[in-house]
Amino acid sequence: MDGVVDGNTQNLQDTKDETTKEDNIVENETKFDSLDEEFKAKMQSKVDEAINKEKEANDKLLRAYADFENFKKQIEKEKYSAIDYASEKFAKDLLAPIDALQMAIISAKGDFDAIQVVEKLKEGMELTLKAFNTAFEKHDISEVEYDKFDPQLHNAVMKINKEEADTNDIVEVLQKGYKYKDRLLREAMVTVAN
Repeated sequence: MDGVVDGNTQNLQDTKDETTKEDNIVENETKFDSLDEEFKAKMQSKVDEAINKEKEANDKLLRAYADFENFKKQIEKEKYSAIDYASEKFAKDLLAPIDALQMAIISAKGDFDAIQVVEKLKEGMELTLKAFNTAFEKHDISEVEYDKFDPQLHNAVMKINKEEADTNDIVEVLQKGYKYKDRLLREAMVTVAN
């Protein structure tokens, strides 16, 4: 009987050991599931954080792009405005010669004889020419030089023999030429010595 009791005790001990092992397995699985859930939660938190950072960066990028596009549009608008109104200062400076012409016409309408009218008109024209020259000077418009013939600046419409002039000397200016800074606006029409 002792053998049976020992066998039963052994069976009980084995069953107890198996139960303990199963309990340990269940406990470990529970711990593992708990750790797995914590890990999943941490990973999900990291993923959510990365997604939020990516969204913020994307929003910043979109705002920067929109700001850049608005800046480009503003610059383009200012460029076209500058082009449209580039001549405004020059146009304002042309008002003085117009005023001088109008004053000459008004002053010539008085009770004057023909000689006085001509004098008033001449005086008004001289004032107008002076006002034009002032406006031109202010805006870097100047006459071309007339010493020697230069095909870049002059258009020789006639050639004449003139003893006291050297070949290609400009003898007469028929129409003045003008430059804007270094750029030719109009060639001078000239007569040149042979």
